[in-house]
Amino acid sequence: MEQLNRIELRGNVGSVKIQVANDKSMARFSLATSKAYVGKNGEPVIETTWHNVVAFEGKNIQGLERLSKGSKVFVTGRMRNQKYIGADGLERTATDVLASKVNILEGDDSLDCEL
Repeated sequence: MEQLNRIELRGNVGSVKIQVANDKSMARFSLATSKAYVGKNGEPVIETTWHNVVAFEGKNIQGLERLSKGSKVFVTGRMRNQKYIGADGLERTATDVLASKVNILEGDDSLDCEL
């Protein structure tokens, strides 16, 4: 059986941190995805989920510096879990989306960034 770890997200960027090392950029950003539905009492409900995304600049990925709060993006990648020890000494698990493609959506235009 073939295994698959793939995720596709389309939403709005929250916070963005871009780091540059050896003339290559790496972006860590939060991404909000929302689902609207009608609740039990007939009231509209919007459920928002926040995702942590990591994207590395490569030969086929450019334009990370264009990411900003509120940008609309489409991200394709895979889920990654990492364990670490918190300041309180307890073991914690962080879940990230390791992006393989980031499309910054701007009206009719989009910027394709691919690893």
